[in-house]
Amino acid sequence: MKIHEYQAKELFRKYGVPVPEGRVAFSADEAVEAAGTLGGYPVVVKAQIHAGGRGKGGGVKLAQSEAEVKSLAGEIIGMNLVTHQTGSRGQEVKKVLVEQGLNIAKELYLSIIPDRAIAKIVIMASEAGGMDIEEVAAKSPEKIIKVAINPLQGIQPYHCRQVAFGLNLPPASMKTFVALLKNLYRLFVDYDGSLVEINPLVLTSDDAVIALDAKITFDDNALFRHKDILEYRDLDEEDPLDVEASKFNLNYINLDGNIGNMVNGAGLAMATMDLIMLSGAEPANFLDVGGGASAEMVENGFRIILSDSSVKGILINIFGGILRCDVLAEGVVQAARKTGISVPVVIRMEGTNIEEGRRILAESGLDLITATDLKDAAAKVADIAKN
Repeated sequence: MKIHEYQAKELFRKYGVPVPEGRVAFSADEAVEAAGTLGGYPVVVKAQIHAGGRGKGGGVKLAQSEAEVKSLAGEIIGMNLVTHQTGSRGQEVKKVLVEQGLNIAKELYLSIIPDRAIAKIVIMASEAGGMDIEEVAAKSPEKIIKVAINPLQGIQPYHCRQVAFGLNLPPASMKTFVALLKNLYRLFVDYDGSLVEINPLVLTSDDAVIALDAKITFDDNALFRHKDILEYRDLDEEDPLDVEASKFNLNYINLDGNIGNMVNGAGLAMATMDLIMLSGAEPANFLDVGGGASAEMVENGFRIILSDSSVKGILINIFGGILRCDVLAEGVVQAARKTGISVPVVIRMEGTNIEEGRRILAESGLDLITATDLKDAAAKVADIAKN
């Protein structure tokens, strides 16, 4: 789960990570009021959406006066902000963060992520702050510092010194940075983070170390332990179909293709999406109904796929184990009767109660296309793609 910059900075303050003074505003008038509490100009007006690259897209502006704050906030709030992370569709801005301006001497990059390949938590840092870290990694990988931490031992003073020296911090900033890094690590662990990122982390002219930006994402599987974080969820920033699927505990991600698919198991889902691509079409979604799905969950998944206007056909690929083939068939039939089928539906099933599942589909009276195996399913999806 992602949260906004201003929400991440609330957590930073809670954990003693220095951030600029600022307030969130939902209108131009509120932005002016927020700026008036910051003790002077310039101030920064920053669009709040769940995406990076806001500055390059015109979502971060410097204001030198009250009039500029009102004008810039009025322009940003309501704009459709397009960045490299939003895609061409962009995202509507509904709020801004108004922050005090800082006298910046140097911009740095700092993040904490889990590295599953080595089963450790990794601190990444670079002197090339303010840039896309992917670009730095591609063009100047030597500028990126990586420090791996055993999660059972936790962060140690030598880890902090390794990062600090790698960033060539001035002696006057060392103590502040070490405290910041320790607190940031504690925040990451306490809240089951999947990413904590500061880009840029700035050194000011008086050697202060301040998180100018803040990005946090959380492991969805651990959110049951963090009810306070669930309150930060902004449904306006999520795809409506993704939100609908989450209500039924479905693992769904909306994509840009034309063939919807329903599968049980993430590995099989990925293979099915490859199959759709090889057939000459593109997947319209990722949908893993899970091994223990009920007929109701299958029905809701099918209904969500059909509600996507870009879907021109559907491939259902199920290996019946815990989710028996007859349960799947009942769910598909229920959904098809309630929603109506306006696109071709190819169904490939194998496993537990396969014959009963096929019987339910055959006797449903619905116009469903049954595939005998994956090769046959691919051929039938290819026909849909061509037509």
